[in-house]
Amino acid sequence: MKAAVFDLDGTLVDSREDIYLAVAHALGVMGLPPRSLDEVTSFVGEGARRLVARAVAPRDHLVDEALSLWRAHYADHLLDHTRLYPGIEAALASSRVPMAVHTNKPGAMARRILDGLGVLGRFAAVVGGDEAPRKPDPTGTLEILGRLGARPDDAVFIGDSTVDLATAAAAGVRFVPVAWGFVPVGDLAGAGASGFAFGAADLLPWLAAG
Repeated sequence: MKAAVFDLDGTLVDSREDIYLAVAHALGVMGLPPRSLDEVTSFVGEGARRLVARAVAPRDHLVDEALSLWRAHYADHLLDHTRLYPGIEAALASSRVPMAVHTNKPGAMARRILDGLGVLGRFAAVVGGDEAPRKPDPTGTLEILGRLGARPDDAVFIGDSTVDLATAAAAGVRFVPVAWGFVPVGDLAGAGASGFAFGAADLLPWLAAG
């Protein structure tokens, strides 16, 4: 491998509680019906606007207001409960290939999270959903690989969702699904994912220079 591109939420970090609490705040302020943690977790993966739109559905006319409330709350609380998954910090530290993050989360928020958790410096690039076409469009991943001097067939995309799977396929990059993320293993397998990483140590072969 010459490069490794990671998803963020559900792959590197467990951020579900902070995302959920920001959604709960927005819905509460607007007097809308609450959503459960599992519901909100299932809404994650296609960017902040899509997350909020799903939370307020079918009230599409309220998306902008809810998004503003969500964004303000989340910006103030995005590190309250968010943590790296077990073993991730050690895996990143042992990597011998350039690494990057391609997430649909707004880029500034992604970098704040990684910086707050002490691992931002491990990544050569962090590209958010407001800085490149949102996944599964492969443009952001391909731009990252170009910056790292890697070809798609020399790279791996590590993620937890069918969006990540589709992104990797569109970019022509090998996909390694993680089993600890927001999307159930069965759903990923049903979409064609295989070769699961069941713990951070399973990522080490993909982070060794080749």
